[in-house]
Amino acid sequence: MRITLLIFLLLSALLAREKVFVVERENSALAVIENHKLKNEIPNMHNFNHAVVKFIENDGYAITRDGYLIKFDPLKEKKLKEVKASQSAIGFTLAKDFVAVANYANKTVEIFDRDLHKLQTIKTGSRNVGIKTYKDYLIFAAMDSDAIWVMKKISTTTFDRFGVPHKKIFFKKVKVIENAGEVPFDAMINKNLYVVGFFNSPFVGVLNLDTFEYKQVPLQLEKRTIVLKVPHFGFWSIMKDKFFIPAVGDNKVFVFDKDFHFIKAIEVEGNPVFTSLSPDRKFLAVTFSGKKFPIVQIVDTKSLQVIKRFDFGGMVLHVRWSAEEPLLYVSNNGKSEVIGMDTRNWQKLFSVAVPKPSGIFIFKY
Repeated sequence: MRITLLIFLLLSALLAREKVFVVERENSALAVIENHKLKNEIPNMHNFNHAVVKFIENDGYAITRDGYLIKFDPLKEKKLKEVKASQSAIGFTLAKDFVAVANYANKTVEIFDRDLHKLQTIKTGSRNVGIKTYKDYLIFAAMDSDAIWVMKKISTTTFDRFGVPHKKIFFKKVKVIENAGEVPFDAMINKNLYVVGFFNSPFVGVLNLDTFEYKQVPLQLEKRTIVLKVPHFGFWSIMKDKFFIPAVGDNKVFVFDKDFHFIKAIEVEGNPVFTSLSPDRKFLAVTFSGKKFPIVQIVDTKSLQVIKRFDFGGMVLHVRWSAEEPLLYVSNNGKSEVIGMDTRNWQKLFSVAVPKPSGIFIFKY
């Protein structure tokens, strides 16, 4: 039995494939790249200026700047359904039985089922960011009130007149961290730790979701410059023993251990936006804003030194590591191309013409 299972897992891994979905920032479309070539485009995706795409099982979802939540089929590359979640949305999170959207303009968090039926509206009185899940909790930061909200999922079952059970869920507020920090802008989560960054505070906040203990971890910011593009946290910035956090307004990437003891401030070329970890956790790709938009630097995660520098020209808005190949995808908005860098020799392997690309999102199947 064990041998059979092992063979099945090995075959599954060998047969695994990936599609690359790229947001066309000004074209209201989602480009599909497969086998290093442009395969398709999914049109009519609304305002894609700050669009985010996520996958769960064989479902794809996108949230748009003008507040549309869109469900699409990543296998058939076809848009399935859309709902208006708000006037302006910034992020969302997926679970097996719900989709939660963090809104700007409506100052709400909206809960939908997987087929985009509305389940609940959570009024926060604030723009909302950094939305994540942990066990039965939904966590997000309220940008305008400097707070962190923790909601608990409550499941109930009712029966219709034929005795058929119907499961319903809703979220109840269980904890609010007041005065967490000034103007939270994004968050990441690792196991039971919710880590939130702030625009106007020289620290990150760390909330233990098992005990609700909250602490502020200082960042060694030597200078603050004008931030043209907000840094992004994410799952890609976390290793088993290290956290990588892009500084707000300083040319540094901060490194902490798993208990948030300071390790090092890596000096980088500009104000970092994305810190993206390779699948083998050996390298960290760093992108920048402002005059350094064309630059990508590669950090060795063992030595914590910058080992490579690339100038792509134009504006690099996103990078993503392939999980199936030794590739780093680079989204060059200024030159309307997605570049594939061979990470074995750090040479350009291919280029795909995509109109004004930004976010890169990989679907495994």
